[in-house]
Amino acid sequence: MTVEIHKTNIHPTAIVHPDAELGAGVTIGPYSVIEEHAVIGDGTKVGSRVTIEGHTTIGKNNEIFTGAIVGSVTQDKKFDGGISLLKIGDGNKIREYSTINPGTSEGTETIIGDDNLIMAYAHIAHDCVIGNRTVIANAGTLGGHVVVEDQAIVGGLCGIHQFVRIGQLAIVGGNSKVVQDVPPFLMADGHPARAYGLNSVGLERANVPFEERQALKRAFKILFRSGLSTRTALSEIRSKLSSSPSVSALVTFVEKSDRGICK
Repeated sequence: MTVEIHKTNIHPTAIVHPDAELGAGVTIGPYSVIEEHAVIGDGTKVGSRVTIEGHTTIGKNNEIFTGAIVGSVTQDKKFDGGISLLKIGDGNKIREYSTINPGTSEGTETIIGDDNLIMAYAHIAHDCVIGNRTVIANAGTLGGHVVVEDQAIVGGLCGIHQFVRIGQLAIVGGNSKVVQDVPPFLMADGHPARAYGLNSVGLERANVPFEERQALKRAFKILFRSGLSTRTALSEIRSKLSSSPSVSALVTFVEKSDRGICK
């Protein structure tokens, strides 16, 4: 049996540093620049006029579209040099003119998981952690140290304040200003963003069982509509709905919130 080995395809106008590491089947488009410490995994396609800088490691089968700038020095004013990292997983789509920065100090890192869609003009700042199968829509802007958990969606033109967390399977409406954490499984929207209910469509699409969705609905009512303080509401949720893994994840997220949750 013959195994086909795909060759790297570099356009003659591209500039690729000789010390950059390119995997099998990597494609580099016209006028793109790949700097010295870049590592690009098998099958990744880099479009035209893309710049990949810094200590950036990119996994397999990603697509990076025209004009994206990946790994450029953090825009944090505290940055004073040193080696910081950007790590990107597999199967991501990074659309036109997006910008992604590494960590802001020696040894820190920005991490992006697998199968994410980062749409045109999005910005992911220093020290962010993005999970898997998320969507950052057009011109979505993430400040430093933002966490976006698995399967969350950030709408177009959103501004996410630094250190904010967006929970699993949460969705933030377009043009929102998010200054506090958005708990998992919820919809948030507004300026500043407020919680409006469960992300019911997202939960169904993710095949979350009906019983879990019903438990989350009850937990939402206790947390947001009962008039109880957050601490008291969490205590009541634990006592009534402790058997639900999704509710437990919701409670844990809220308990660990440093900025508070959007209400």
